[in-house]
Amino acid sequence: MGSTSELLFYVNGRKVIEKHADPETMLLPYLRKKLRLTGTKYGCGGGGCGACTVMISRYNPISKKIRHYPVNACLTPICSVYGAAITTVEGIGSTTTRLHPVQERIAKYHGTQCGFCTPGMVMSMYTLLRNHPEPSLDQLTDALGGNLCRCTGYRPILDACKTFCNASNCCQNKENGFCCLDQGINGIPEDKEEDKITSDLLPEGDFLPLDPTQELIFPPELMRMDEKPLQKTRVFVGERVTWISPVTLKDLLEAKSEYPQAPIIMGNTSVGPGMKFKGIFHPVIISPDRIEELNVVSHAHDGLTLGAGLSLAQVKDILADVVQKLPEENTQIYRALLKHLRTLAGSQIRNMASLGGHIVSRHLDSDLNPLLALGNCTLNLLSKEGKRQIALDEQFLSKRPNADLKPQEILISVNIPYSRKWEFVLAFRQAQRKQNALAIVNSGMRVFFGEGDGIIRELAILYGGVGPTVVCAKNSCQKLIGRPWNEETLDTACKLILDEISLPASAPGGKVEYKRTLMISFLFKFYLAVSKILKKMDPGRYPSLADNYESALEDLQARHNHSTLKYQDIDTMKFPRDAVGSPIMHVSGVKHATGEAIYIDDMPVVDQELFMVFVTSSRAHAKIVSIDPSEALSMPGVVDVLTAEHLQDANFFHTEMFLAKNEVLCVGQLVCAVVAESEVLAKQAAKRVKIVYQDLEPVILTIQEAIQHKSFFEPERKLEYGNINEAFKMVDQILEGEIHMGGQEHFYMETHSALVIPKGEDQEMDVYVSTQFPKFVQDIVATTLKLQINKVMCHVKRVGGSFGGKTFKSGILAAIAAFAANKHGHAVRCVLERGEDMLITGGRHPYLGKYKVGFMNDGRIMALDMEHYGNAGCTLDESLLVIEMGLLKMENAYKLPNVRCRGRVCKTNLPSNTALRGFGFPQAGLIIESCIADVAAKCGLSPEKVRTINLYKEIDETPYKQEINAKKLIQAWNECMTRSSYSLRKVAVEKFNAENYWKKRGLAIIPLKYPVGLGSIIYGQAAALVHIYLDGSVLITHGGIEVGQGIHTRLIQVVSRELKIPMSNIHLRGTSTETVPNTNGTGGSVTAELNGLAVKDACETLLKRLEPIISKNPKGTWKEWAQAAFNECISLSATGYFRGYNSNIDWDKGEGNPFEYFVYGAACSEVEIDCLTGDHKTIRTDIVMDVGYSINPALDMGQVEGAFIQGLGLYTIEELQYSPQGVLYSRGPSQYKIPAICDIPTELHISFLPPTEKSNTLYSSKGLGEASLFLGCSVFFAIQEAVSAARQERGHSVPWKLNSPLTPEKIRMACEDKFTKMIPRDKPGSYVPWNIPV
Repeated sequence: MGSTSELLFYVNGRKVIEKHADPETMLLPYLRKKLRLTGTKYGCGGGGCGACTVMISRYNPISKKIRHYPVNACLTPICSVYGAAITTVEGIGSTTTRLHPVQERIAKYHGTQCGFCTPGMVMSMYTLLRNHPEPSLDQLTDALGGNLCRCTGYRPILDACKTFCNASNCCQNKENGFCCLDQGINGIPEDKEEDKITSDLLPEGDFLPLDPTQELIFPPELMRMDEKPLQKTRVFVGERVTWISPVTLKDLLEAKSEYPQAPIIMGNTSVGPGMKFKGIFHPVIISPDRIEELNVVSHAHDGLTLGAGLSLAQVKDILADVVQKLPEENTQIYRALLKHLRTLAGSQIRNMASLGGHIVSRHLDSDLNPLLALGNCTLNLLSKEGKRQIALDEQFLSKRPNADLKPQEILISVNIPYSRKWEFVLAFRQAQRKQNALAIVNSGMRVFFGEGDGIIRELAILYGGVGPTVVCAKNSCQKLIGRPWNEETLDTACKLILDEISLPASAPGGKVEYKRTLMISFLFKFYLAVSKILKKMDPGRYPSLADNYESALEDLQARHNHSTLKYQDIDTMKFPRDAVGSPIMHVSGVKHATGEAIYIDDMPVVDQELFMVFVTSSRAHAKIVSIDPSEALSMPGVVDVLTAEHLQDANFFHTEMFLAKNEVLCVGQLVCAVVAESEVLAKQAAKRVKIVYQDLEPVILTIQEAIQHKSFFEPERKLEYGNINEAFKMVDQILEGEIHMGGQEHFYMETHSALVIPKGEDQEMDVYVSTQFPKFVQDIVATTLKLQINKVMCHVKRVGGSFGGKTFKSGILAAIAAFAANKHGHAVRCVLERGEDMLITGGRHPYLGKYKVGFMNDGRIMALDMEHYGNAGCTLDESLLVIEMGLLKMENAYKLPNVRCRGRVCKTNLPSNTALRGFGFPQAGLIIESCIADVAAKCGLSPEKVRTINLYKEIDETPYKQEINAKKLIQAWNECMTRSSYSLRKVAVEKFNAENYWKKRGLAIIPLKYPVGLGSIIYGQAAALVHIYLDGSVLITHGGIEVGQGIHTRLIQVVSRELKIPMSNIHLRGTSTETVPNTNGTGGSVTAELNGLAVKDACETLLKRLEPIISKNPKGTWKEWAQAAFNECISLSATGYFRGYNSNIDWDKGEGNPFEYFVYGAACSEVEIDCLTGDHKTIRTDIVMDVGYSINPALDMGQVEGAFIQGLGLYTIEELQYSPQGVLYSRGPSQYKIPAICDIPTELHISFLPPTEKSNTLYSSKGLGEASLFLGCSVFFAIQEAVSAARQERGHSVPWKLNSPLTPEKIRMACEDKFTKMIPRDKPGSYVPWNIPV
């Protein structure tokens, strides 16, 4: 067998020859570490987030065309790119050459915040434009479907990309009978002229035009290579794996014969994750390279033959073309496949994964295999022994030896027959998220009537997700043949299927009763759909569907979204050249879009740098019997395995232990740290550390278990106002209730990262870390190394998202890395994998709220007694503060004359939970809103009426006796009511619900009072340093961290206003404890204003010093003034300081002034649910916010909508899954779903109230980073309204308690009907569930 060890490909137009290609190396680390192209980011390592998207281009010598397609570089083996041209974000434009229009527009449209996901977004869009210079809106949303963003809420990204689309500004949506081009936007009243309201967040000037002639050309050398290919198999031999890449079918068969157990890889989307996440090892891998026979597309009289090597994206295009050309009766299976191909994974995966790989992998939740199996498809196999054909049926899918490929055989192609007249095929699936999510259950169903008599001649029903493989209801189908197509047959079919397909109560994946319900709900949808077609084909023979059943057949497709944004415009005549109040682009926006923005792991490798990987506990509560690192230490290149014994007394900082000693308290607790010469080596060695445990009792995981065992961190907190006992005696009614709320993962795009560099002199240590709290990192590292703090400097340029998760945990990781660096005298880098990060670092606290409420018949709440329980995990972290903030914000926007609330921090055997955007308020707010909804239902009143009657009045007092002026709250509430056309739309919703039995809509409006402040003056201190140089340029540094909120941009605006100097003359290098000491952590929505006040103070000091200079030459330039000041020995450097707002709370008395001000707002959301599947979509959301005088409306708008979408995820689809043993199952984007582009409201309207009041904040602005996250619960309560409508119609009790998150499972099971009654139920306690709510 011929071989070559030389790998040749092009990157950004430059030739790359790799003489020692390792098959285990993926394209992503090669680009980042070897070629130093760090614009392509590591986000998850599993192809689920899109941060690593690059474009691959290949030339087809037969069609003479170049195919451009996006791929996930994290899953693309370097050996698979032979002969390809790769384009990364650096290759399409930069700040030093020219920007590509995609880069420019995504930056100018404010489509970046933390910027970590931006290069991936840019490359997905760029690839689309290479193929379709004027894409449709469908193509646009499809192209971005595989990319996740945690910051922006997607709207600005979509708006930027829409500028390339060949479409009008119409939203292409008449959801409520309105069009956005009608007078007023969808019933939103137009603003009056005098309000000076604007919606333009864009900078002046034209955008760069898209000019396809300016793109990189495909390398002629690669074209020549493809025209005259060397017919020689390429072999790449690595340390552990050999990669064989045959280029002819003969060589492929030869290789498979020699290595029958070797997997065949095309896109590596199945084998790759198996090797990475499950530890499956393959010593030999066979990867065919563009073998013509594997890419065949052949039309015959009886069907279509597709090559096994075609990508799923190519299959999608082929089928889309076929269904356009052939009669509908011949394309039933093609249409069904096409439906699933539109939502299967993201664009990157569909372009990598092959049809053959998808079929042969036979994943239990495969979307295509159930359809192919029921369509009488056949597989064409080939080996050296000859050809063979087998059926793609349930025998093949269950891997029966007599129906499977033999080890030496390969799949060449698939025959997919045409459908016949009177044959109908439909596809169904339900996932946690509409797109780019594995199905919970999917199904393919086919019926053939033979002729138009409605008698079943053939029937096939297959399900994925309900067994170890795809399952066929063969016996049930057999029993139904010969029966007429009617409701009696349907009922029989449901019973037969539930009997035949038995799903055990403890089945992997959980959701067992939901899965059973979906099986028969899908069957009902199939019955309705076929009945409708039969009626259309023969109206005389078949009855019509009931009108209110029609909607059951429509999928809840995500429509093209449309948005309006409104904010108070500044008067440019009054403030010429004033940057404050203008929608200035993020100062790093362009660098985000070009990949030039540097994050921790983008920093160059330091000489002799070491890498650190953690070994974590696999038990929730156990004694450590022994740790044996000997096998790991014996590996060449492994430097050390650190344990608690090495750290000795440096293993603690306050109450936090770094590495477990003697005992572990949760799965994921750090036990030891492996230090090696490379990341790959450190990870391999970590797997060889042997730890012996002895399990301990009890294992406490849930809040209920903590209450039962009285397992709490002290102290209990209590807040009481009024006379609650007396009040309960005076009320008309009393009710009790409770609500449970699940936790939330931060899912910042950049995982925890640190690089610690010993300076080699005076024991100095530089710590570069992705953190919100540099001072804490500095303190903890200094304490660990027993150094004075002045020897340790912490530097942070920017953070790729944090949301509270990089406050304390980052310090612990940095301290252990610093210990290793100090011990060995070398730099140490530590970058957590996504799964490690999710396992180790905890997230938002799961909450249990209990309430007893006394109220009058008109809905007025007179007495409320509440208990809050937060699941802290195994250490205290910030959990007490979270509970305290929850108590202080418990009433949301309502005046509660008599209230008592107790808060307890539950100690459990879970990873320690920590701060997350909103800090206790999203949980506490949901509890009070749930209570309000219960009161409304009990009184027979609408929820909005009960909310209105209980709102704070203008001047009032909070339960902790702080004065409040709620004028803006009432204004925001009324404005939201008006802008959302609430009353009109409520009538429309009721009409829709009366006309539709299987789809329901809900409408909810929620007020917001978000107190802003840190509860202590100490945490409100801020400092800054401002230098003016002799050329008139200014350098500023401050104590805040750029985490995506645009703090640096805002503070440059502040300096620009104060010194009356253009923003282009002001620079900010980053945050460092070297320049600004003793800084507080970034968080609580106030960091920009606190540091802004410090910067303002420094500027005022400088202006005071320079006043004599400026007065002598009032028309001079800053260069002249600076030089004159220097000549007169006047300092051009000043520190600024802000001592913090007066803030206090006395918990013994239950009173104080913990907050400086309140952010008010309201949100109205309308949703539609599918009662048969639990699917939902948000039709429209209107948000009104009181933002004071906005310093930067573009950044503020981004904070509001980004937080709202994160809140929407919290309350609906983001679900953490824990095993009964305390193991976190959801450790990446494939198991944990954050909102994607498909989840944003079809219509989103955001408006800021015009400012009226001056305050002592920075220019009377307000901090908005966290407040609007809670408004995501407007979607939760809208869903609850829709569920209530369904339950009411079916004669079930309302209200029905729904816990958060309101997942498809909970929605479906709450919409009780004949199908939920049919399924077998499992008695709690009779089985061990797969997962538990914590």
